[in-house]
Amino acid sequence: MAAVAERELIQRGQELKREGVVIRTYDLWKTYVMGDQEIHAVSGVDIEIKRGEYVAIMGPSGSGKSTLMNLIGCLDTPTKGQYYINGNLVSEMSDDELARIRNKEIGFVFQTFNLLPRATSLHNVELPLIYSGIPTEKRIEMAKQAMRHVDLERRMHHKPNELSGGQRQRVAIARALVNNPSILLADEPTGNLDTATGNEIMALFERLYQQGNTIVLVTHEHDIALHAHRVIHIRDGKVEKDERVR
Repeated sequence: MAAVAERELIQRGQELKREGVVIRTYDLWKTYVMGDQEIHAVSGVDIEIKRGEYVAIMGPSGSGKSTLMNLIGCLDTPTKGQYYINGNLVSEMSDDELARIRNKEIGFVFQTFNLLPRATSLHNVELPLIYSGIPTEKRIEMAKQAMRHVDLERRMHHKPNELSGGQRQRVAIARALVNNPSILLADEPTGNLDTATGNEIMALFERLYQQGNTIVLVTHEHDIALHAHRVIHIRDGKVEKDERVR
C-alpha cells in the first residue's frame, strides 16, 4: 500500500469510529476458483452498521450470507475490497492480527453452541478471557457477571450435558458477551432449538439490544429475521434489499 493511500485508509477508519460505525464494507468480494470457474460468493457488498443496531442478514442457502458472515466475523479474508470493524481496517490484517481482533471485537454465537463438553458452564464462558490473558480472579468475576446477564447464575457449575438446549445457548451467549465485544454475531442461533425455546433466546437478544449491544443475526428464517430492527437481504452474493422493519 502506498504511503498516501495508507494514510487515507487510516483516516477513513478514524472517521468511521467517530461516527459510531462498527461495521463498514466497501465493494467487498469473495471469489473461489473451482477448476476453470470463478465462483463469486460475495460480489461487491457495501454495508454499514452503527453501534447499538440490531441487524439481521437474511438469505436462502447459497445466497452468500454465510460467506459474508465469515468475512464480518474475521474468520475469512476478502478477495477484494475493504472491511472496517470499529475503525480497524481488518481486510489488510495478518492472521495473527485477525485472531486478536476476533477475540477483542466479536462475540460469536453458533447454532451448535460450540461448548467444551467436559468443562463447566463457567469455564466455557471464561475461555475468551483466558486467551486475552486476564488474571484468574478477575476472569472468574467477569464470567459470573456474564452468566447473570443471561439468567444462568444457578447453572454455572453444570456441564453442557446437564443443561437443556436453551440453557446451552445461553451459556454460548454469555461466552460471547464476556469480553464486552463491539459486535455480537449470531449464526442461526435458534436452529437447534424448538420454537418455544427459540422465542426465549430471541427475547434475550432483544433485551441485550435494549441494553446497548450491537447485534448481527445471520439466518435463513424470515420470522427469526423479523426479531431484528433492520434486515439486509442477500441474494447471489449481493445486497438485494436493506430495510428497517421496526
